[in-house]
Amino acid sequence: MDPPAHIHPPKRETFDVAARTNTDPKGIERAVDIYEVQPWRLYMARPTPGRAQFHYLESWLLPALHLRVTVFHFNPGHERDQDFYLDVGDYTRDGDRWSGEDHYLDLVLRAGHGVQLTDVDELLAAVGAGLLSHDAGRRAVHVAVDTVDALARHDYDLHRWLASKGMVLTWRDT
Repeated sequence: MDPPAHIHPPKRETFDVAARTNTDPKGIERAVDIYEVQPWRLYMARPTPGRAQFHYLESWLLPALHLRVTVFHFNPGHERDQDFYLDVGDYTRDGDRWSGEDHYLDLVLRAGHGVQLTDVDELLAAVGAGLLSHDAGRRAVHVAVDTVDALARHDYDLHRWLASKGMVLTWRDT
């Protein structure tokens, strides 16, 4: 059975540290300004040419947590009421190449205020259509719920929560 047209397979992305490129889910290769590699994570900062909503993004891949944390630098008139955007997925490293597979669920964090879980319908549809395994879908739900719980216990302070796990994130403007 073919999935309905609005259901898409998991988005896959490549982060090539040696080549200083990021290949997005549509196959577009983009130059990266900064890569910073640590044993437990990868930081990337790059411009986003052609995007009306934002002109720059910074992301941390956190493989052990199955999360990608992103800060979008919005263009005037496209600002959103969010501080961090967290994608749930699998993030792996093979030498200088990192890969990401988005597992649909996203967390939109307003620091100190709360977090919103989105795209549950997409996850359920993808699992139902066989585009994502039941195990991967179940793991995505557990990651999202555990992350919401951890953020709530840390007063929706991403940095405080991650620092309690020995993960200190820095950003371009700080």
